[in-house]
Amino acid sequence: MTDWKRIAERIAAAGSHPFDPSPPAPVGGGCINQAVVLSDAERRYFVKLNRAHRLPMFEAEAAGLEEMAATHSIRVPRPLCTGVAGDQSYIAMEHIQMGGHRRGGAAQAGRELAAMHRATRKDFGWHRDNTIGSTPQPNTPSDDWVAFWRDRRLGFQLGLAARNGYEGRLQSLGERLLAEFPAFIEHGPRPSLLHGDLWGGNLAFDADGNPVIFDPAVYYGDREADLAMTELFGGFGGDFYAAYQDDWPLDPGYRVRKTLYNLYHILNHLNLFGGGYLGQAEGMMERLLAELR
Repeated sequence: MTDWKRIAERIAAAGSHPFDPSPPAPVGGGCINQAVVLSDAERRYFVKLNRAHRLPMFEAEAAGLEEMAATHSIRVPRPLCTGVAGDQSYIAMEHIQMGGHRRGGAAQAGRELAAMHRATRKDFGWHRDNTIGSTPQPNTPSDDWVAFWRDRRLGFQLGLAARNGYEGRLQSLGERLLAEFPAFIEHGPRPSLLHGDLWGGNLAFDADGNPVIFDPAVYYGDREADLAMTELFGGFGGDFYAAYQDDWPLDPGYRVRKTLYNLYHILNHLNLFGGGYLGQAEGMMERLLAELR
């Protein structure tokens, strides 16, 4: 059982104020974690929970939110504390009232994402591993983006897929693709701070209509990997892309590379949710290999 008293005590200590919340109010929409809102007469906090051994996942999420917040670009929820209470691990963070809409909000999101991407460092990766969904995401730093994406992203997911029983054609296409990998990445990307899991469900707008991004899988990489995922399931709109491009135009060849980058997420969906994504993954590999003919 969840020790709500313990969580409230940790929130009070982290926020340096008394906090005696009402019973938790469940929040729907997630497929990995349970989520609730804890509130008293003055304050509200968003709390995500999972099994106790998942604490490192929440610790990495908190660190990722802090990393993005430090850029002073696009708004993210401020993390407050993480820990274990009863048999559950948790992360407590600022509760942001969503639902605002105003003209220009999508364009603002594009500009502010470009601003976040301008936060760079010398190596690709990050100082700690994290998760993409509930899948481990290795971030061991590398100065070689081709090797990083080949080995720590596509190669890692293909290895998981083999262990999950997806062998045969998927693996043979994957071997061919990994062998040809350098041909796809010749634009010299810099290591930009990435959200890492930027699909439409992880972007919303606060009560004033300002964009907010959340549920990150942070690392430093090619900014096109974030942009590619925004196109995978839709939901961002033309104003978002026009504003991003106006602020920081994408390099030639993005049309092909976005398939390469989105293949990572489709392989992850295959490993998380099953064979319904197998044909899509194989089709993406075939299209990429066809570009080399």
